[in-house]
Amino acid sequence: MAEKNNGIQLTEGSRYRIYSIGGRDEPMETKGVFHGFSSFGIDEGGIIIELDGNHGDLQGIFRIVPLHAILAIDILDEKPHEKKDDEKESAHFYG
Repeated sequence: MAEKNNGIQLTEGSRYRIYSIGGRDEPMETKGVFHGFSSFGIDEGGIIIELDGNHGDLQGIFRIVPLHAILAIDILDEKPHEKKDDEKESAHFYG
């Protein structure tokens, strides 16, 4: 699971099930591998999911789920978060 004190972060390569607002009476379910975030429009953002076999003929395509439409996210298989050089903790000294 997530590292202590860092909270849960969406990590590339992890598998998620996302419930989002749909055009019907029930939420839309998107299940697959997370590939990062996307921005579109002026102030709109979303998460990019590569659809898995549960989506039939749509398997392998990429779906962008708008952030404002997300109702819930289930973590199915979490990959560890890899810190990049610019994210590594540095020592801070206070005097």
